[in-house]
Amino acid sequence: MDRLIAQYGLALVFANVLLEQLGLPIPAVPALVVAGALSAEGEFPPLAVFGVAFVACMMGDAAWYLAGRRYGRRVMKLLCRVSLSPDSCVRQTEFRFERWGKLTLVLSKFIPGLSTIAPPLAGATRLGWPSFLLFNGVGVVIWAGTAIAAGMLFHAQINEFIVRLEGLGTLTAEAIGVLLGGYIALKWWERRRFYKMLRIARIGVDELRALKKGDRRPVVVDVRSSSARALDPRFIPGALAMDIAEVDRRLEELPSDREIVFYCTCPNEASAAQVAKKLIGLGYTKVRPLHGGLDAWIAAGYEVERR
Repeated sequence: MDRLIAQYGLALVFANVLLEQLGLPIPAVPALVVAGALSAEGEFPPLAVFGVAFVACMMGDAAWYLAGRRYGRRVMKLLCRVSLSPDSCVRQTEFRFERWGKLTLVLSKFIPGLSTIAPPLAGATRLGWPSFLLFNGVGVVIWAGTAIAAGMLFHAQINEFIVRLEGLGTLTAEAIGVLLGGYIALKWWERRRFYKMLRIARIGVDELRALKKGDRRPVVVDVRSSSARALDPRFIPGALAMDIAEVDRRLEELPSDREIVFYCTCPNEASAAQVAKKLIGLGYTKVRPLHGGLDAWIAAGYEVERR
């Protein structure tokens, strides 16, 4: 990597950071650390390395922020469909936004899975431009500055380590490739298993509406986050609003002898399936996620209410 950065200079650092922030699985921290080490040896001005990293990161984040403002939650759904962990990426970011507020933009750079989701979520929740630029900028300064400073501080050790890796030749590259491939294969298998379980358990909107018209109506639970409900206040008539974190404390509202249907608006009913799986583990046998969630219910033309 040091040869590539030394040869192509700041353009490679810029491209690496920009592509990572746009969502490609190309980690930029190693490039920033190596660039910092080369800066300590006089290859590049440290401020130039920091400058290109800052501009590239802000460009990528601003693009996602604008997409979030224009297209709302559809952007997060797109990101989750290509994510290796679609069951948690958006929901975790929403939870942290509710807990940390604007500071999420500062801290997200250091939390895997949040860095790409946080900017479009900030746009979807209509966080103002000045606040976005300020808090996201502070996060980028800390993130990029820490990586570059680490490279400058430990430049001797980093260069020695890279020389040793180069001495091992193709063996190192093959080992890294095997580890990366194994990780991707594991996450892909977990994703496939999750979707298989989901297909078996879920209920369709037509079936749910028929149940609601029957003598023994099901308990319908809206497990969207409060921020998601604020973005779209519509809900299925009679549905309980219950955050995932509240389920354990509100079990008395979920009778085990009745059908319980959970719904959300996340990709592939991930949050609803997560809660259903939790209740199954507690001994419930009649819990199912709603196929397509609230979006499918609305698309079918069925009645909704607003909070």
